[in-house]
Amino acid sequence: MRAAPRPPQDLLVAPAGLALLLWWEASGWDLALSRVYGSPQGFVLREHWLLRGVLHDGGRLLAGAALAATLAWAALGDAVAMARRMRWAWTATVVLCLLAVPTLKRLSSTSCPWDLEEFGGLASYVPHWMLMRVDGGPGQCFPSGHAVAAFAFVPLYFQWRRARPRRAALLLLASVALGVLFGWTQLARGAHFASHSLWTAWLCWVIGAAAARVLEAEAQPTRVPASRPAA
Repeated sequence: MRAAPRPPQDLLVAPAGLALLLWWEASGWDLALSRVYGSPQGFVLREHWLLRGVLHDGGRLLAGAALAATLAWAALGDAVAMARRMRWAWTATVVLCLLAVPTLKRLSSTSCPWDLEEFGGLASYVPHWMLMRVDGGPGQCFPSGHAVAAFAFVPLYFQWRRARPRRAALLLLASVALGVLFGWTQLARGAHFASHSLWTAWLCWVIGAAAARVLEAEAQPTRVPASRPAA
């Protein structure tokens, strides 16, 4: 039986999220939140064993294990649950998120909070959306490359939301919860502003939603028009 058409909720979430991000940018809360953890002497939690050793380095290992599991499912998963081609298509979407955010980060002229003069560095604060201005620092700090270790798996929600809604909800919850945790880790260490992680989350949602519009349409069975009886 063909599923009922899904309303374009994904297309509403993306601009709503963008509006919230723009509101956040205008609020000036990036600096305010970083000042909670930083001072002219720097960020006291920058090298903390829990934040750097467990939540940062350990988070990367966890993301690597999750990616390995996703690749294994794509190669060896049950064809009854999902066709091989679709499994690989969704895995490629996750990989796209993992590649897109670090690529944008590498091209960015925005420096990290710990590079700013206010926190003991040399750079001046320039909002990352002011693309034509440089802050005098090393740059390459927007969006958050660590938060993508969790948010990159948001597309798995779209992958399973029709066939396994409960699994989809659990995957989305896990990705968002870990993404928030990783984002806070880098905020407290002075490695990123909060908006850097929020933009990473938004980009991964948009990539997943765009993939869903294409892949879910392809997965729908084609209706064969009924033949007319011979006259």
